[in-house]
Formats: sequence, structure tokens, C-alpha cells
Amino acid sequence: MTDRPEDRHEEKQTKGSTGSVQSVDRAVSVLEILAQHGEAGVTEIADELNVHKSTAFRLLGVLEGRGLVAQEQERGKYYLGAGVLRLAGAAAARLDISQESAPICRHLAGEVGETANIAVLDDDAAVNIMQARGSSSVTAQNWLGRRTPLHATSSGKALLAYEPKSVRESVLARKLPRLTEHTITVAGELRAQLAAVQENGYAIALGELELGLHAVATPVRAHDGDVIGAISVTGPSYRLDDDALPEIIKRTMAAAQELSRRMGYRY
Repeated sequence: MTDRPEDRHEEKQTKGSTGSVQSVDRAVSVLEILAQHGEAGVTEIADELNVHKSTAFRLLGVLEGRGLVAQEQERGKYYLGAGVLRLAGAAAARLDISQESAPICRHLAGEVGETANIAVLDDDAAVNIMQARGSSSVTAQNWLGRRTPLHATSSGKALLAYEPKSVRESVLARKLPRLTEHTITVAGELRAQLAAVQENGYAIALGELELGLHAVATPVRAHDGDVIGAISVTGPSYRLDDDALPEIIKRTMAAAQELSRRMGYRY
């Protein structure tokens, strides 16, 4: 039985489609290689793709024609081109932290059993835009949409620590209201804590907003590295004690890194 012409045509189309998909996959891999290494030559790229140098050269030629890669004239190395920045900017403009954070916030709350929040900076306060409750939450306190003071919350400290120095000093120059006996009201002490946030990558508030309430927060970054939010875990002091805090901090930092990656930031 002979093949019909339409069968041969369909088979040819299928093979062509498979080859096109493979080429796209390899082109994306080239971009990922350059993003990881900063620059690479044709031989290095061919080795990582496990293809012939001529194939790697053709892929680079297409990407260079689109402005997605560029080549150093002296050494012949390739690096990511300005076209990638154009695409990244367009994608970043569409990324909404409130949408991207929802599954991560829920996952974190499920992991630690406590309430997880996403907060953003709003003038002189931190505003919670996303919340998920864990299995251990004993109250129905709703932090969603609530403005909280920067100096007395973990999210506030995590956000303030990465603001320009002029902004930080402006906050420190004001009177810091005492909300509990543990609230930091001395500018020098808060300044030291903000420096520790920058060094360690997380902030802690122990009964500073409400007595018996502890919280940990880690900054979330956008594609350009700017801090655009903070993810936090809040719970009673008898559960978020000295023994539990290290693991809570670890999981909160992991969640912040994952959300930052979703927002386009590369660690």
C-alpha cells in the first residue's frame, strides 16, 4: 500500500515542526547560558548544548540579528544584548506582585502553620496586600489592607532598610511612637537594626507592634534588584520563640527568593 501525498506532506510538516521546536529550545538555552556565565564563546556554547560549532554559530547569528545577544569585537565572546532588556522591561511591567505572591504566600503559611503576609511600602507605612493563614493560626485577625508602622514591624523594617539613606534618615528623624514596651523608639537603635537587615537579609519584630506577637520578614526584589515588597510570617511569641525562629527565618527567606525569581530577579 503506497502512502498518499497528503500523508507524506503531513509527515514532512511534523518533522519540520519538531526541528523548529528544537531550535527554539536551543536558542533559549543559549540565552540562559549567557545569563549564567555573563559571556561565552561559540565553542563553550556548543559544548554546553552538545551540538556542533556550526549549529551554535547559526543560533548566535539569529539571536544577534534580533539584538538579543552581542559580540565583543576583540575577544569574540558573546553576551546578552540590549534586546533582552527590552523584553525584560515589558515582562516586568506586567508582573504584579500581588498576583505572583498568592501561591507562595499560601505555601509558606502551610509550611510553617502561621500567618504569612506580603507587604509593600506606602509613604511612611507598610501595607499588607496579600495574606494566607496557616493551620496553627488561632485567631481570625485580618492584616489585609492594614497600614502598619515601619519602625515596629518586621515588614516595615525589611522595606525601610533598602530605601535610600535620605529616606531612612527622614524616618529616623521623626518621633517613633511607642506601641508596646518593646517598641524601638531610639533612632540609633533602629538604625543599627536596619543595618543588620541589610547584612543578614531579614528583619525581626518581637512584640513591638502588639505584645505577644512575633514576626519575621524578608525583602522581595524586582528584576532590577530593587526591593518592592516584603514577605513575612507572624505568630504568637510562644510559637515563634528562640527555638522556632531559625527555621521560620530560613523558610521565609526561601519564599522571598522564589517570589523575587518570579518577579524576574536572578540570584
